[in-house]
Amino acid sequence: MKMTYKGSCHCGKVRYEVDLDLELGTGRCNCSICSKKRWWGAMAKPEDFRLLSGAEELSDYQFGTMSGHHRFCRTCGISAFGDGYVEEIGGAYCSINVACLDGIEQADLAALPITYMDGRNNNWWNAPAETRHL
Repeated sequence: MKMTYKGSCHCGKVRYEVDLDLELGTGRCNCSICSKKRWWGAMAKPEDFRLLSGAEELSDYQFGTMSGHHRFCRTCGISAFGDGYVEEIGGAYCSINVACLDGIEQADLAALPITYMDGRNNNWWNAPAETRHL
């Protein structure tokens, strides 16, 4: 069931609301950027995401296919969300950093289902051989 969550960067300048069903799953990937950021994502459609404050604080990093906007707060450096367009995952998306959702109990976070993706080997639909570090 979709619920409305609030999220923010570390300094609080970037704040958002998002309607998510976290029980549908979250994801961790071993690609170069996800592994360096330790990204833990949940997917939302753009119409379910509302930036409440901090648009002027956001910086954007793109690489490779330039299909994803890896957004981060230019004050504290935290990547609270990103967005882009990838046909294979349903088109336009917002990727929410689960660790940046405010007010979620640690036990609830620990119980969330996680799908692992082998982005390092461009094998996105399968889990990598090793996931303990993700």
